[in-house]
Amino acid sequence: MVAPDIETSTREERLEFIREEFKCLGNCPICGKCSFLRGREAEDLYADYIEGHRSFRDITAEHRNSGHPFRS
Repeated sequence: MVAPDIETSTREERLEFIREEFKCLGNCPICGKCSFLRGREAEDLYADYIEGHRSFRDITAEHRNSGHPFRS
């Protein structure tokens, strides 16, 4: 699924995308979503995207490159 563009989507569409993208699959050994989030809630991590301030891609790249250990 491709993240909705900020300019052409609503807040609700972006929120729904984040909820679907990071929905628990119940198969932790192969999923990796929780590991990527490092203990954070997806809606918190992507709040700027949901509100239309920053792109999904920019936030994802920054988070991947942050190198911070697990945190809450």
